[in-house]
Amino acid sequence: MNDEPALPARRPLPDFAHTALRPVKLAHVVLRVGDLARSRGWYIEVLQARVAFENDMLCFLSYDDEHHRIGLVAPPGLKHEADASTGLEHIAFTYGSLGELLANHRRLAARGIRPYWCINHGPTISMYYRDPDGHRLELQHDVFETAAEVDAFFAGGAYAENFMGVVFDPDALAARYEAGEPLASLTARPRLPQGKGPWDMFVP
Repeated sequence: MNDEPALPARRPLPDFAHTALRPVKLAHVVLRVGDLARSRGWYIEVLQARVAFENDMLCFLSYDDEHHRIGLVAPPGLKHEADASTGLEHIAFTYGSLGELLANHRRLAARGIRPYWCINHGPTISMYYRDPDGHRLELQHDVFETAAEVDAFFAGGAYAENFMGVVFDPDALAARYEAGEPLASLTARPRLPQGKGPWDMFVP
């Protein structure tokens, strides 16, 4: 009788020389914040998130089946960097429909949280917000249903002509939505106003 333990079966690593090893998803974003309680409340309100874990120094928030999508950490003695420095530009969150995006805008506006920039990029209808520490969030609706449609939009030349988009009034867009205007009309990107260029549409 052989009492020696059986050796485990070998398990080779994936063949990275011939296989693309891509991540399956973006798991979470962690932000350094100056006031943990203030940022916690802001993100819970904006994303309608729940607290997955928290202590005096950090807070993990989720709004779906991921254990945390946003992490907030408040290191002692944190200094705020100027907008002119390099770093994170913005984080984007997609809503399931234009109606949901507009209803969320109305919900937040009633609580005093309003976007600083609303723009029809072409592929997305986007509203940009600043959190209490100045981090930028993009809340968006995808205009096209497939990547092929987005590729066709890029290939059509409109994006080369205007890579930024055209600004819009979210309250006016919500009124048009409620009036029953077709979605294709609501999401179609207008041409740039006469005498304006792409950077005239940008709000830093």
